[in-house]
Amino acid sequence: MTLLDRVKAAGVPAHVGMIMDGNGRWATARGLPRNAGHQAGVRTAERLIRFAGRRLGLRHLTLYAFSTENWSRPEAEVSFLFDLLRRFIAEKLAEFVAEGVKVTVSGDAAELPPALREEVARATAATAGSDRLWLNVALNYGARREILRACQAAMRAAVAGTLRPDGLDEEAFSRLLYTDGMPDPDLIIRTSGEVRLSNFLLWQAAYAELHFTRTLWPDFTAAEFLSILSAYQERERRFGGLVGEER
Repeated sequence: MTLLDRVKAAGVPAHVGMIMDGNGRWATARGLPRNAGHQAGVRTAERLIRFAGRRLGLRHLTLYAFSTENWSRPEAEVSFLFDLLRRFIAEKLAEFVAEGVKVTVSGDAAELPPALREEVARATAATAGSDRLWLNVALNYGARREILRACQAAMRAAVAGTLRPDGLDEEAFSRLLYTDGMPDPDLIIRTSGEVRLSNFLLWQAAYAELHFTRTLWPDFTAAEFLSILSAYQERERRFGGLVGEER
């Protein structure tokens, strides 16, 4: 039995979040411009999406593509990233439809360049009925802004009289988040050796298992992904309770 077979037999997580970090350092280490690292990173994302959907059977995958803090990068790099994402979505849309990949975006799309915003809208509409793999792209995303946005929506509902304070429980609040309809992530992986969440899915990650690898994102492989999933399956998830002999 291969590692892939063992991971699938043990039960694949319902939702995996990926903080794709290290593109710039990957390029710098090779004497290349930072944009070459972003191009390599997109190819890695493409391979992971294809592997997760076709071979692994993962149902929900969230990729952290661009944070609200990334606007502080040089304007030329930000423009290149947005155009790279636009071209990636456009080029892969037919494949996503054929493979049953549902595409959604978590984040403030209103601030994105019009061409990227239009491509995102086209992809979400074209794949709305897909149900094999739900690919959620965190784009212009920040968890604090997401939580604040949800609070504002709850306040507006309260003022309108459609929501009572005691009616706002965790489940109701979760429905106000970008990830409404998705299960909370079971596992969040960050590449490049950084050991923090960087404003990623803070509400949803309350009980997620975390894995940090020193591998730079362009070097991340399906084999390492399987190894991480195998290690995840060895963990005991207590959710604040007791397990086994501890009771």
